[in-house]
Amino acid sequence: MPINTEFGRVDDDHNVFVNDEGAERKVGHQPELSLEDALAKYTKKFSELATEVRILEQRVKANADATSIAKAAKKLTGELADAAAVGDLSNLRKRVAALTSNIEELVTAKVEETKQAVADAIAKREEIAAKAEAIAAKAGEKVNFKAVSAELNALFEQWQALQKESVKVPKNVADQVWKRFSTARTKFESAKRGFFAAADQESKAIKAKKAQLVAEAEALVAKGAEAAADYRKLLDAWKNSGRSNSKADDTLWTKFKAAGDAIYALRGEALAAENETFEANLKVKLELIAEAEKIDVAKDLAAAKQAMLAISAKFEKAGKVPKDKIRATEDRIRAVESKIKAAEQELWRKTDPATIDRTNSVVNQLVDGIAKLESELEAAKTAGNSKKADEITAAIETQTAWLKVVQNS
Repeated sequence: MPINTEFGRVDDDHNVFVNDEGAERKVGHQPELSLEDALAKYTKKFSELATEVRILEQRVKANADATSIAKAAKKLTGELADAAAVGDLSNLRKRVAALTSNIEELVTAKVEETKQAVADAIAKREEIAAKAEAIAAKAGEKVNFKAVSAELNALFEQWQALQKESVKVPKNVADQVWKRFSTARTKFESAKRGFFAAADQESKAIKAKKAQLVAEAEALVAKGAEAAADYRKLLDAWKNSGRSNSKADDTLWTKFKAAGDAIYALRGEALAAENETFEANLKVKLELIAEAEKIDVAKDLAAAKQAMLAISAKFEKAGKVPKDKIRATEDRIRAVESKIKAAEQELWRKTDPATIDRTNSVVNQLVDGIAKLESELEAAKTAGNSKKADEITAAIETQTAWLKVVQNS
């Protein structure tokens, strides 16, 4: 049996028509669908168009990108002209047409914004060029060429980023500003080459100083382990002597370091002999650690704390241990102390009245919420609204899961 609505109909042959501004227009033929589904297909298309119109209105109201809005409006206008949809198409057309003036204002504003962006981009390039020129002007003075080179490179990277990310700048303007920047870089590089030529002379003096430090370090080896402090002084002098910027620098360092290695090897042997006296202390501490690690915090926290106090006192009295074992023994005993402290804090948290009150409040809220949802579920089932019933069921499951979490915390 044919179906008629305010804005369209479907006949027995499954032809679908729309009432469009006082005239009936055929929009489709769906023999494979039922009459209801055939009409629904085109009312759905209308809903989709209405959604697009609503989104367009929202974008205009939000002053979104003018170019994309204008394109969207043009596209919608074309689609609505002879849309294969059933609904109040005339209303949609009027709504889109009503946006025309606003869209034109946005496009005009976009043009002005682009002009300003171009002006800003030119200004930023000029700022970079000016900074490079300022750097070049100081190149003849005593400067940190490494730091200043990094600064100039950073300016170049900023220039490249502007070319990629900012709006397009007229070529003749960009070329003029680039020439200023490039000239400044060339001037700076020339000054840097002169600086390093002078630095080469200084490098020779540094090389001679380091050769002397090598001789002094090698002489210290004969003093054995006691020479470590003197070697550290030579090491400070080495660090303060600078780089000679030659391959000989690495060779001299190898000799200097070899002397230091020999001295520290002797010092290591002396320390090893000293550590032998600490082995007994280490044995005692390891036994105490093993005893501490067996403490059952979960069984009796008070007893655990008492036992740990006794063990800690013995641990401190046990004396020094070999240096390479200090960290390991300290970490293990502190780990047990931390475990007991954490258990104490957790007990306090669970027995704190404020925490209990907060937990009970959350539990009550969840219980009330679940009860309310169960009532709504029954109402949805009675009304035959299976979709809403499924949504409420999912909500009940979620809140029930949260209730279990809160109750177990």
